[in-house]
Amino acid sequence: MSASGTMRPSEAFGWAWTDAGPRAVAPPPVRRVRAGDAHVERAHAECVHAKRAHAFGITAKATLGLAATGAAALFCGFLAFVACLERDERVPSGRADGIVALTGGAQRIGDAIDLLANGYGRRLLITGVNERTSRDEIARLNPNQRHWIDCCVDLDYRARNTIGNAIETRRWMRQHRFSTVTVVTSNYHMPRTLVELDHALMGDDRIVPHPVIAEGFDPDRWWQRPASAKLLASEYLKFLVSWVRTRFESDPERSRAAILIGRRKPIKMVAEPLLLRGQE
Repeated sequence: MSASGTMRPSEAFGWAWTDAGPRAVAPPPVRRVRAGDAHVERAHAECVHAKRAHAFGITAKATLGLAATGAAALFCGFLAFVACLERDERVPSGRADGIVALTGGAQRIGDAIDLLANGYGRRLLITGVNERTSRDEIARLNPNQRHWIDCCVDLDYRARNTIGNAIETRRWMRQHRFSTVTVVTSNYHMPRTLVELDHALMGDDRIVPHPVIAEGFDPDRWWQRPASAKLLASEYLKFLVSWVRTRFESDPERSRAAILIGRRKPIKMVAEPLLLRGQE
């Protein structure tokens, strides 16, 4: 610096002039972290980690609590579902215009034909029949009811599942101008069937359930038989899915959810003469 107190240009750029020539100005001293400062930083990091662990623990406990509550509710609903199943077959409380039997067991068909023969309906629709099953095959399995099978039984080959059964039942009822129908299916399958039928018929028609009790199936001892427990659990979950689906759709024939659930359309197109006896 000059005698006048002003800084020389060389000093401004980090150089100082001496008699021997310019020399570099010493850099500022390096600030050393004291042991106390390191302890504070470590304590802060541990505090942040503890807060994150605490938040994660709360989230995990809440998730487990919700899962446990949902599982308990699901199991209680399953117990209620099993408790509501019919244990005994009963004669229908009244007569209906038509009778509908859903395939899935030979006993269903036999019971439905007996109801027809006893005057509990004017016609019978057997829906969901396999294409390889003919009218003669059904008559062979029910030899005493050949007359009723020939005159008053219609066969539906198009329905692929319970949703399709409901669609074909609606078409059949509209064709014959029926307003009441007795539904014949297994007791464990009846709740889901009623949900689908009530949705397809829009609540405009009266449905009379006639549950069939399968031989060897005891819903009161389902926990002792793995096959029965599996069947009931599967049917209960399908019932829940059907109930939720029907709350959000207007028509099963235009339901994308029904296609996704069944992995195909609920009804299939076949030759018209194979559909119903009344159309021949």
